[in-house]
Amino acid sequence: MAFDPETLTFNDAGLIPAIAQDAQTKEVLMLAWMNVDSIRRTLETGRVTYWSRSRKEFWVKGETSGNTQELIDLRFDCDQDCLLVLVNQTGPACHTGRRDCFYRAVRDGEIVELSQPI
Repeated sequence: MAFDPETLTFNDAGLIPAIAQDAQTKEVLMLAWMNVDSIRRTLETGRVTYWSRSRKEFWVKGETSGNTQELIDLRFDCDQDCLLVLVNQTGPACHTGRRDCFYRAVRDGEIVELSQPI
């Protein structure tokens, strides 16, 4: 059966959350948003392409930073309203220079930074 991204469930803005995960380590790297066309571009090129909500344009991960995401596998959940994008990550995934965007935790009611920029 051929995959049609239009069968996914998008929010009112036409977007679906996409969780990027390292294909080898299974580390969760980041969360971003995709629309139908960014999903198509990702599948066609193998370079993960998101939709920038602030700039209202396509965002090819690593296009300006060099910290690219090569698509390994694209999965969707049982409700078809969230994507899991398994990637080979080159360089940091977070715009802060950290390996992943989930570098803060709440411990005993305090914010703790778990990592520093690479």
